[in-house]
Amino acid sequence: MNEANIKKAGLKQKFVRELMEYWITFLYLAFFFGAFAWYRRLVLAEYQISYLHYGVAVVEALVLAKVILVGDALHLGRRLEERPLIIPTLYKTVVFCVFVGLFGVLEHTIGGLVYGKGLAGGFDELRSEGIYELLAQCLVTFFAFMPFFAFKELGRVLGEGRIRKLFFRNRAATESGFSTGSSPEQAAG
Repeated sequence: MNEANIKKAGLKQKFVRELMEYWITFLYLAFFFGAFAWYRRLVLAEYQISYLHYGVAVVEALVLAKVILVGDALHLGRRLEERPLIIPTLYKTVVFCVFVGLFGVLEHTIGGLVYGKGLAGGFDELRSEGIYELLAQCLVTFFAFMPFFAFKELGRVLGEGRIRKLFFRNRAATESGFSTGSSPEQAAG
């Protein structure tokens, strides 16, 4: 196999790996944001207010999954990876929340420009959502990111594919896959 074929195979593997990571991230965020959309719908139904914005959760998950991949490519939040797992988990949660917030401001700014409202129009649209709505979005995003980055950090420390094996393979097959020969419970303790 020549060098060009090896490079092509490597690029294909990288593309497939990133595509899988994107869709896993999307599914996680879509379920999380979808659950909050249903929660909002059920609470508003108590007051006979209809809420049918389920597509917003899906679109938001599609966009945020891409934003997370871009942040990963920019090596955001990697400064504290050698510390105990709680530190890089919380650090990445905060860093990516800020990154998503900045992306939201940029998105509204560009939207204002595209629709002929100018920069001020984009900021007015963002401000018109209301402080409580913005705080709620920040809170939901923060708590969506915390378990997400906890699992990512755990996967980074355990090695690629280990968490997937722990969740989706038989225990006997998983335990035999640990290089130390110990069970996951012994490795964690």
